[in-house]
Amino acid sequence: EEGRASLYKSVVSNSCKEMSCYSDFPFPEDYPNYVPNSQFLEYLKMYANRFNLLEYIRFKTKVCQVTKCPDFTVTGQWEVVTQHEGKQQSAVFDAVMVCTGFLTNPYLPLDSFPGINIFKGQYFHSRQYKHPDIFKDKRVLVIGMGNSGTDIAVEASHLAKKVFLSTTGGAWVMSRVFDSGHPWDMVFTTRFQNMLRNSLPTPVVTWLMARKMNSWFNHANYGLIPEDR
Repeated sequence: EEGRASLYKSVVSNSCKEMSCYSDFPFPEDYPNYVPNSQFLEYLKMYANRFNLLEYIRFKTKVCQVTKCPDFTVTGQWEVVTQHEGKQQSAVFDAVMVCTGFLTNPYLPLDSFPGINIFKGQYFHSRQYKHPDIFKDKRVLVIGMGNSGTDIAVEASHLAKKVFLSTTGGAWVMSRVFDSGHPWDMVFTTRFQNMLRNSLPTPVVTWLMARKMNSWFNHANYGLIPEDR
């Protein structure tokens, strides 16, 4: 449960109400416009119950082997061997989809941090992060200014004594609330905007986007202008 909640958080944290729900199952009327990860997880559970999806989902089940059936050239079927609570079983399916996930392997280059072996504090990868309570009254350094890093830094700032956010290459900080209060991607990702960006020279598009990003605050004042604009 915790793992799934963490996954949903990283993907849909602060999602917009109008864009994140399925068309055949709208959000409840009392949901806010920008849905926090906890409510989005509840929505996914409601969706699964509404369409009886849990009947077809096997949690905590390992796929051990996937092979073509002897008559695969005729039926196109696959034999799948799974393991649940130490017991293996085999089943035949008409199709198999292999979903490897995205950025699933944590990268923790400890060799790049001299003295880490005598560091008396706690360090861990963002994949292990679950709740900001562990940062209460501590000095926290978050390395990396991607989505996970900035989310953790913001949550930690409410409880920690001090929070530092480190970035080597800089980053554009974008507001999820865009013009007229609309979600950023609802305004940015349109046919007209794509046509406009594709018709203009790249340096002009880069300048326009950087100008928009700096309309919230001047990134140069915080040393955040990306090396690769």
